[in-house]
Amino acid sequence: MKTIYKILGIITILLISQVGIAQKKGKIVNKALAQRESEYYKIIDVPIPKDIILEVGGLALTEKGKLGVSTRRGEVWLIDKPNTKTPKYSLFAEGLHETLGLAYKNKGFYAAQRSELTRLEDENNDGVADFYKTIYSWPLSGNYHEYSYGPKFDNNGDMILTLNASYQGDGLSLAKWRGWLIKVTPKGKMTPLAAGFRSPAGFDINTSGDIFYTENQGEWVGSGRMTHIEKGDFAGGNPMSLQWTNDKQSPLKLKPEDINPDKGTTLYEYAKKVKAVKAPAIWFPHTILGISTSDILYDTTNGKFGPFSGQMFVGDQGHSKVMRVFMEKVNGIYQGASFLFKENFSSGVLRMAWSNDNSMFVGMTSRGWSSTGKKSFGLQRLVWSGKVPFEIKAIKAHNDGFELEFTKPINKKMGEDVANYKMSTFTYHYHKEYGSPIIDTQKAMIHKAVVSKDGLKVKIEAHNMRLGYIHQIEIPKLQSQSGELLLHNIGYYTLNEVPGGTLKSVQMAMPKTQKKAISQPKRVTTIPSDWGENGADEKLVIGTIPGLKYDVEEFTIKANSRIQLTLNNNDDMIHNIVVTKPGKETPNKVGELALNLGLEGSDLNYVPFSDLILAHSGTVGPESNETIYFTAPSKPGEYWIVCTFPGHSFTMRTKLIVK
Repeated sequence: MKTIYKILGIITILLISQVGIAQKKGKIVNKALAQRESEYYKIIDVPIPKDIILEVGGLALTEKGKLGVSTRRGEVWLIDKPNTKTPKYSLFAEGLHETLGLAYKNKGFYAAQRSELTRLEDENNDGVADFYKTIYSWPLSGNYHEYSYGPKFDNNGDMILTLNASYQGDGLSLAKWRGWLIKVTPKGKMTPLAAGFRSPAGFDINTSGDIFYTENQGEWVGSGRMTHIEKGDFAGGNPMSLQWTNDKQSPLKLKPEDINPDKGTTLYEYAKKVKAVKAPAIWFPHTILGISTSDILYDTTNGKFGPFSGQMFVGDQGHSKVMRVFMEKVNGIYQGASFLFKENFSSGVLRMAWSNDNSMFVGMTSRGWSSTGKKSFGLQRLVWSGKVPFEIKAIKAHNDGFELEFTKPINKKMGEDVANYKMSTFTYHYHKEYGSPIIDTQKAMIHKAVVSKDGLKVKIEAHNMRLGYIHQIEIPKLQSQSGELLLHNIGYYTLNEVPGGTLKSVQMAMPKTQKKAISQPKRVTTIPSDWGENGADEKLVIGTIPGLKYDVEEFTIKANSRIQLTLNNNDDMIHNIVVTKPGKETPNKVGELALNLGLEGSDLNYVPFSDLILAHSGTVGPESNETIYFTAPSKPGEYWIVCTFPGHSFTMRTKLIVK
């Protein structure tokens, strides 16, 4: 069986950028953090022959230590000696339809194509697949967004797959079971397990057989998140997937019209009202920590990859990085904390797998999706140096605070000084709209900190903890007993439950910080009164096209002319337009400033206050537009129009020539 590969568009894995933060004389120094990270975990390229375009869609190791790599171009490559300087590549299979997942079992590969789950076998042992067996197939509508991911084997030997939602300006399910998680036996029997998935590129199964998946911001999805999925769950995204619940195989009875939250509702609140709805176990704060969550990889190395055994590593395609998750179970419910782990991979991180030497293979692709890593594709290894970094190893919930565990003993005096801790709580809307700003931000007050005798833990007691909220805990000045600063000093704990079931954190009368009315004088959306009856001298229109690009490469305008500029966003993600001063590096500099706006990013339309910016729009959602007005610079030259939504500035820019 072979199908013809055809790209119909780009995926809506949202690109929400986060660059790691290191403090040096009060300034954000990303290069310094990258250098510190490399002391502990080093990125090593796996050489790729020049004639191979290895846009990684899946990774799987064979019993002989060979690495299988499926690609977006429908190939499966077999790499012998992949963790050496001289790996050998051979083409194992081709003609598949965008294979975005790969597994290996019983001397054969299993690949998720757009329309089917396929087993690939090499019957004559010549290193080439000569048997393509369809295990199970599903219908397609032809929509570009109908990606398929997996499989992952559960404890019974069955295979779990996820089917991306369709997209036509909204999250849809144009073909049966789109937006679902399904189980398929080796003999091809399919069972639908859960609905409400939007773009579930990453998922994994723990040793207890529990399934977790990562989701990307979009319609009904306020921010990137990870959810524990059980049979019969509705995961909160894409209600149109519920149109298939009439099928006798469906474990749900909900209908699309049943998902109708009140304005201002959060997903946590809605899950309390509608039993089948599942709140996330982990949030990845949008534009702060991650943007397009991808693969999940459990640390099964038993300490041979560092001090995080049993925790999860989570890839991020748009940020070209890997995050870390500590998960715990409270009152039978999974929840936990997310942290930055390692960034600066060469392309967009999509897949991860363990090597037989306990290093981590990281497979990447950027085509059409864009990423902070500039290469179109890549394969790298992440190798632990053997040195233990000073990190927040874990955060555990208490009913009146949190217990923080560290990888090294902390300075007791600093650990007991409550001034060294900062905590804020915030959440997101649950609504049909595309994404959500950060809402209902409040400060929490740390009033007590007790360090354990061994210095590895500190129990902090806090006022103003809130169930259903993300708790950002920041410790920028804390040092280890040897004087080290934390490598990554922020953790984000998603608090859905507390031990005993009753929150005993004192609630204080602290003002809520809703969306701020921040003055942005360079955003002018009405015709200036002094332009007179004739209005603008030139009316420019710029649109969007797939691949994070504007549809115009350059404009030419006259110096001092009055400009009306309209952004028509016909893309499936959020964009803006920012007019900057000349300089090839100016878009990069402005983009980096936008990356680091933190909790204020959405309030500022992801536009920093900078002298490099001349004019800008607000954030413009899919199928929306905004018009701005500005006077062209008096000095001729090559200026730039750039999108500063985090991560987009690397590719989304238009030259503005002033004559």
